[in-house]
Amino acid sequence: MKKILLSVVALMAFGLSNAQEVSYGVKGGLNLSNLTGDVEDSKSLFGAHVGAFAEIKITDKFSVQPELLFSMQGAKQEFTYFESFEGFTIEETEQTTIKLGYLNLPIMAKFYATENFSLEAGPQIGFLLSAKVDFEYTYRETFEGVTEVETESGSVDIKDEVKSIDFGFGFGAAYKFTENLSVGARYTLGLSSIAKDFEGESADIKNNVLQVSIGYKF
Repeated sequence: MKKILLSVVALMAFGLSNAQEVSYGVKGGLNLSNLTGDVEDSKSLFGAHVGAFAEIKITDKFSVQPELLFSMQGAKQEFTYFESFEGFTIEETEQTTIKLGYLNLPIMAKFYATENFSLEAGPQIGFLLSAKVDFEYTYRETFEGVTEVETESGSVDIKDEVKSIDFGFGFGAAYKFTENLSVGARYTLGLSSIAKDFEGESADIKNNVLQVSIGYKF
């Protein structure tokens, strides 16, 4: 991870020292995030991201774009247990939503294949701001046509169980409609586990996020 940080610093230093032009803007859009690794029945979760960026133009074809984004990430899980015997049935359902808030700093190297279309790739470091699990548990018992239902819901803070720093690598593309307005899509693959060690055991759980953005350059 130290090599990644050093590469980011070197890339920014190179960009600033060789910049032909620097422009600034804001961006925002939707996230489709998930958690992979030691996670059972993980499903994608919709979220959002918003922030600012600076595009450091090196040549007509190449630029460096550091960004600072607030990003809502996480995943959903659902577990169901069902048992039936002699007219008696039991059904248990638990739905959980893992919600993670990050302040992400991606550093993207951009290559303009055409004047308006660019490809991008680069590392990202994320700083955890919040982490919680929302849950809803339902117990349904039926006997001789009579059903009894019990439900429980709530929210649990899990920030102490999640690492404060996350590393990833993103790649994507963008299209510039005008000098000011653009759209882009990016997929960021998690490189490090976000789960802290627990009682000497560690889990390998990583963030993965697909982002669709609209950007406006001043």
